[in-house]
Amino acid sequence: MSGKIQGISGPTVTTDLKGLTLYERVYVGHAMLTGEVVRLERERAVIQVYEDTRGLGVGEPVQGVGMPLTVRLGPGLLSGMFDGLQRPLERLRKEMGPFITGGKEMYALDYMKRWHFTPLMKPGELITPGAVIGSVQEGAFTHFILGGRGDHEKIALLTEGDISLDEPLGQFESGRDIPGCHEWPVRFARPYKRKFAPAEPLVTGQRSIDFLFPLARGGTAIFPGGFGTGKTILEQSVAKFADVDIVVYVGCGERGNEMADMIAEFEELRDPWSGRPLRDRTVLVVNTSNMPVAAREASIYTAVTMAEYYRDMGYHVLFLADSLSRWAEALREISASLEEMPGEEGYPTYLASRLSAFFERAGVVETLNNRIGSLSMILSVSPPGGDFTEPVTQACLRTTGAFLMLDTSLAHRRHYPAINWFQSYSLYAGDVAKHYQGKVSSEWSSLLAQCRQMLQEEESLREVSEIVGAEGLQDADRLLMRIAEMIRTEFLQQNAYSDDAFSPPEKTLAIIKRLLDLHGSAAELLKQGVALEEALKMQKSGASSQESEVGRLETEKR
Repeated sequence: MSGKIQGISGPTVTTDLKGLTLYERVYVGHAMLTGEVVRLERERAVIQVYEDTRGLGVGEPVQGVGMPLTVRLGPGLLSGMFDGLQRPLERLRKEMGPFITGGKEMYALDYMKRWHFTPLMKPGELITPGAVIGSVQEGAFTHFILGGRGDHEKIALLTEGDISLDEPLGQFESGRDIPGCHEWPVRFARPYKRKFAPAEPLVTGQRSIDFLFPLARGGTAIFPGGFGTGKTILEQSVAKFADVDIVVYVGCGERGNEMADMIAEFEELRDPWSGRPLRDRTVLVVNTSNMPVAAREASIYTAVTMAEYYRDMGYHVLFLADSLSRWAEALREISASLEEMPGEEGYPTYLASRLSAFFERAGVVETLNNRIGSLSMILSVSPPGGDFTEPVTQACLRTTGAFLMLDTSLAHRRHYPAINWFQSYSLYAGDVAKHYQGKVSSEWSSLLAQCRQMLQEEESLREVSEIVGAEGLQDADRLLMRIAEMIRTEFLQQNAYSDDAFSPPEKTLAIIKRLLDLHGSAAELLKQGVALEEALKMQKSGASSQESEVGRLETEKR
């Protein structure tokens, strides 16, 4: 059954096709462009087309698929690169060249590649959604084949051996084939048994994050910052070095050259935790700024569904999106084309609820197959003009667990990562500090408190010194300002392109302990009447052994 196009307005198309359902996937025009039903009226349906509608004409056919926008989940996703509709970009480039033309459908998974399947269930057992049917080896990871959304049948036959995804793994008692992959609607969160509060740390290798504003596995964080504050570089650094099993990275409306540079770097770099190539544990969803805006809105749902799929296998997954503001702008453009009532700054009135529902897909869960997996989210936000009162940032603040403000003034001073240590916060700090106290050092919390207090006191002294001058301060206050400056330059700053780009917790602790011990020892010498410069010189010479210890820890970690 098919209908015809009645009207076209940019990516929005109206049709007279009856029997459609909300969010059903459709093919539009002779070019078979992919679209999604976004509004139903009595005599017509409104469709959002995910591809370029240039050349589309009134009267061309529209066909319903009978199912919503879905992604295909199975072995072969890791190290893959997809667009917002889960089309494999590398295979599309081989067929089309550097630019994707409309109407090209291609399976995300390679149906020719053969995998060695090992059954983990037996004939007569019941397959339910999320059940582990068997496994294949996907690179360094064991990829568990899971039951699909509607599965609830007993196994009649299950075969071990080399198979491709177009071959059945076996048969149900009803005679239906058992597939090696399944499809899932991107806008529906994958189910689980129960969710736990995040408590274990997500080690990022960034000292300012891991020490001052720690993240937790299964938690959420946002990086808001104006132009030039280093959002993309910081997210890419976290993607490279985070202590997780699998990374799903979404370039949502980003510049093409930035994504190309990141992909090239991921091909060369190795995971510091396992020594394997970074690309082997990464899924990339690329929707650059020149791609259709409607596909940009769908891209984060496509990516998070793939992330949930690996979470359901019991893995720790990190989801990164750069940038959420580009997604919100796409949502605003779509809302405007549908003539919906605008909210603040033109964004749709349901912006906050959409964001909240999306953040809820993160967490530490017990899966349907009784494993524990986690999905952590780190999302960058690009507020226009660096205004953190704008709607997207404020909507994220209501639901996120960590707020890492990127400061333009710090970026102008070439202090990267430009995380403001007074405005940022983490709701996971208490639980994560207890974990570090037990696993790294019992001094962790006390050193953290000393560091925070020193940075706060330095800010107060800075205001005084601007009035009376540095010479007007007492030696103890001048010493504190000198040590605080060293904390900022030697501890909080990290060069993303040097060997210092990754700092394990042991190295982080050793550096801050050395600096705080330097302050304590120099302060004692000041009390004995030693001059400030002489006290610092004596203590720095005595700290060389501690510095060599920091270098040893770093070498051992590598």
